[in-house]
Amino acid sequence: MAPIPIISPINVGHIDDVIELSKTKPDTIPQRFVRDITERPTIATLTPNKAHMPIIDFSNLSKHNTHELFLHELLNLATACKNWGFFQVVNHGVDLNLMESIEKMSNEFFMLPLEEKQKYPMLPGTIQGYGQAFVFSEDQKLDWCNMLALAIEPQHARNPNLWPKKPEKFSETLEEYSREVRKLCENLVKYIAIGLGLKEEAFDSMFGEAVQAIRINYYPACSRPELVMGLSPHSDGSALTVLQQAKGSPVGLQILKDGIWIPVHTLPNALVINIGDTIEVLTNGKYKSVEHRAVANENKDRLSLVTFYAPSYEVELGPMPEFVDANHPCKFRRYNHGEYSKHYITHRLQGKKALDFAKIQTRNAF
Repeated sequence: MAPIPIISPINVGHIDDVIELSKTKPDTIPQRFVRDITERPTIATLTPNKAHMPIIDFSNLSKHNTHELFLHELLNLATACKNWGFFQVVNHGVDLNLMESIEKMSNEFFMLPLEEKQKYPMLPGTIQGYGQAFVFSEDQKLDWCNMLALAIEPQHARNPNLWPKKPEKFSETLEEYSREVRKLCENLVKYIAIGLGLKEEAFDSMFGEAVQAIRINYYPACSRPELVMGLSPHSDGSALTVLQQAKGSPVGLQILKDGIWIPVHTLPNALVINIGDTIEVLTNGKYKSVEHRAVANENKDRLSLVTFYAPSYEVELGPMPEFVDANHPCKFRRYNHGEYSKHYITHRLQGKKALDFAKIQTRNAF
């Protein structure tokens, strides 16, 4: 999502295409994918009421059926943002046929011959095209995932050469899908602002021409899923992230809550939303971004479509004055969002470490 890619060459060594690798169903996983014991995935065993994230019925917010319903759902949204940082949205207004179409075309893209997909290469240090992102050295452990990442808005951030020409009408469908998801994001940030006691346009006016990008992730089945990581633990640099999990995909997304990795069971036709680092900064930590990761499955492939919605690269950001007082000292410095975005994509995914860029470092008095 950064405006400027790395210019200096990066030696990432040989990177196997995971989809091609999975076709051979190897008994032995290549060492670059095998995680250290401390990094290998585990799944929490929790009671159902603790394992299920909040569900927001967007129609109660957008249609204003009754004032009571609106206020009730607004409180649910505010509670979800504060206590979870993740929630599922139902009745979100994104056309279900469109969701099905972009999902089908995305699957078709990943099933194309490797030579066709390699026409859209993701170069080291960039985050557009097909391949693996956030790889910066030849000995770095790799995720069990292939992805197609594209800038959507502003249009001058796009690289048209990296938009696939196959399957037919993929680009047109992605454009239409992205417009609908953008509308959802624009509305969500308004309701999040209201829930915080701000004017509904508070975030919109601050964001300028909001940045939007999509990353379509394909996680092939893995013969030894306990050894690999689908996507390394991280928080998102965005304001909001919207995830659509393909129908029939196994559970793969996990979020870190209260020190435990919890698997996310998505509802049919729902979208999963999470708070990004940007909202954490703007609210001075009242709402926090949440570390999450993806795990592989032994028997089934998984597809997810992830949209990132963030402020313009040109804007300056920092905690809003409404969230800073004597009891809540300022935790983050002011910074240019474009510089933060550049910092984010030029470092490997490593929990919430990217947010250190914005933190005010306190000095030990001793």
